[in-house]
Amino acid sequence: MGEGRPLVLIHGYFSTAEVNWIRYGHAAKLAARGFRVILPDLRGHGLSDKPHDPAAYPPDVLMRDGLALIEHLGLIDYDLGGYSLGGRTTLRMLVHGAKPRRALLCGMGLAGLTDTQGRGTYFRRVLTNLGTFERGTSEWMTEAFLKTTKGDPEALLLILQTFVDTAEAEIAAIDIPTLVVTGAEDFDNGSAQHVADLLPDGRFVEIPGNHMSAVSRPELGDAIADFLAA
Repeated sequence: MGEGRPLVLIHGYFSTAEVNWIRYGHAAKLAARGFRVILPDLRGHGLSDKPHDPAAYPPDVLMRDGLALIEHLGLIDYDLGGYSLGGRTTLRMLVHGAKPRRALLCGMGLAGLTDTQGRGTYFRRVLTNLGTFERGTSEWMTEAFLKTTKGDPEALLLILQTFVDTAEAEIAAIDIPTLVVTGAEDFDNGSAQHVADLLPDGRFVEIPGNHMSAVSRPELGDAIADFLAA
């Protein structure tokens, strides 16, 4: 979407590029600010393939998919970011050599980067017990979101085996200017402020909302646009 400086944005777990970046106007806002917004659907999500063969989900495969996309598009001078799992994937790409001008880690705290199985255990419980949760519980709302995105439970369960932890020392070695933005009530993945503090050139911005609602807030797109355009 749009023309200008390439910006690759990666969506979160259970989500899609449409839901994460287009539905609430973030992509259009960034396009209007002079960016060519590139919005892939992760393996196992959205319009991308959803194989049920476990061999299609080796550790760190989402990171490798992301680097392959950058290479395929021939991007050299670009920006890169993501929300939740997209933020973690962005960080893994940075650790493995991606060199954007600026990076965005949205909806992702320190525990979600250094201890991926902690959050993975929650999603494994949801995906293996669908239809059993009490209305209004966190698990019930997560399942409801899965239904709205028409997610494939079997493929999404296999995605969990791709998660790889990142050491704090690896985070501290990333010298790319990075915006860390999260909802004021988002505690799903630990402290986002601690991520920004670890990064040599990190900037923390807090916006309204929790992990699910912050992505719908205009403040998310505003924070990203202001950071990238500065």
